[in-house]
Amino acid sequence: MTALNEKQWDMLEPLLPIQNFKKGGRPRADDRTTLNGILWVLKTGAQWSEMPKEYGSYVTCWRRLKKWEEDETWVRIWKRLLAILDKKDRINWAISFLDGSFVPAKRGAQSWAHEEGKRNQMDDCSRQGRNTTIQYFG
Repeated sequence: MTALNEKQWDMLEPLLPIQNFKKGGRPRADDRTTLNGILWVLKTGAQWSEMPKEYGSYVTCWRRLKKWEEDETWVRIWKRLLAILDKKDRINWAISFLDGSFVPAKRGAQSWAHEEGKRNQMDDCSRQGRNTTIQYFG
């Protein structure tokens, strides 16, 4: 796998959290190297322990992945990439998927139940003629 090129890194670097460096202790692992390690694992599907040494410690990469997930760094990156692709007219919004896997089933229900007098969002989409698909990616 190739590492991030300069253009890609220049776009992503400002979206990463600013680090407050403490005096003393072990130096912080480079964000670019760490991000390349994370991308290597995600692309290959390999175990973290199989990550090549050129990306640094696999434990550091794993921890940084989790930290960036918690502080919504990945959401910022995702939104930025979507904005860039949208600006370049590279997204076909007519074909889109909503991942509803995060929605918990209430009391083991297999589908959405209508409460008396209330509609769900799927009804609203259908009435407005939107082609909405829920796909489970689990």
